[in-house]
Amino acid sequence: MPLHNHNLCFLYNKPVQHTMTHTGLFPPVEPHDHGMLPLDDTHTMYWEQSGNQNGIPVLFLHGGPGAGATPAHRRFFDPARYRIVIFDQRGAGRSLPLGETRDNTTPLLIEDIETLRQHLGIERWLIFGGSWGSTLALAYGEAHPDRCLGFILRGIFLCRPGEINWFLYGLRNFFPEVWREFVARLSPIEQCDILSSYYRLLMDPDPAVHMPAAKAWGRYEGSCSTLLPNPDTVDYFTSDTVALGLAKIEAHYFRNNIFLPENSLLENVHKIHHLPGVIVQGRYDAVCPIVSAHDLHLAWPQADYIVVNDAGHSAWEPGILIELVKATEKLKLIL
Repeated sequence: MPLHNHNLCFLYNKPVQHTMTHTGLFPPVEPHDHGMLPLDDTHTMYWEQSGNQNGIPVLFLHGGPGAGATPAHRRFFDPARYRIVIFDQRGAGRSLPLGETRDNTTPLLIEDIETLRQHLGIERWLIFGGSWGSTLALAYGEAHPDRCLGFILRGIFLCRPGEINWFLYGLRNFFPEVWREFVARLSPIEQCDILSSYYRLLMDPDPAVHMPAAKAWGRYEGSCSTLLPNPDTVDYFTSDTVALGLAKIEAHYFRNNIFLPENSLLENVHKIHHLPGVIVQGRYDAVCPIVSAHDLHLAWPQADYIVVNDAGHSAWEPGILIELVKATEKLKLIL
């Protein structure tokens, strides 16, 4: 069920300062500030701020990598209490150039976050990220724990080889018809190395080659992201901007093991043990199976660990959405 005001008052014994809609999200809010921030000779970052300019700074990290952020992502946060900062990562969304993989690595994304923090004059901020956003949140937090107030993470993806292999091959155990459609453009030999085969198609300069491949990749991921079929989710993942950024940059990062040492996120999570954290995970998350969230919970027992038993991967699954808003409401009272 949607989360209403009286639920929050009961949970935290304090009044909610901003009325939420029947969906459980806060009402739409427009940015009061936005811009394009040059990062280097190739990349320019889109960023925006909304909510309370003097509120608790919170940084939203979108998924993918390459998916980009949307106006709806502002609505997880009480705009009366939070200074909401959203940006599109290199090659994603409104950042330019779209789908660019040159000079696009996890260490550079971490540097970009620091560049944005300094540009906005923020000392420390709460980090909120789901799926790849949880990966980047952990990587940033472990690199700059002194710049973080805490973490809200969803749909945990640690980018270990087994997780990438699961995405490319394991999902056919639950979505065989979707997987068959995904690999239909590949020969039987090419299907033995889906990642390299798709990478070759996605990096082809001809839009007649790379766009159908990108849309097929987006359709595959979107179709597997919800517990029940959701055509709106699939439509979003197959839109031109999302599909191109998502498919090209995911393939790029997966081929390079996200440009971090294997298992480094778990091995270094002790660096953020002292900070408040909430981990929200769908029990039936097929894209990022629950074992990764469980492993993170074991490595970071100080964080709250919430399993939503009737949800898949998407942040818009009703139970996950409710828990994410509850987490932002909880942390606004203690930060």
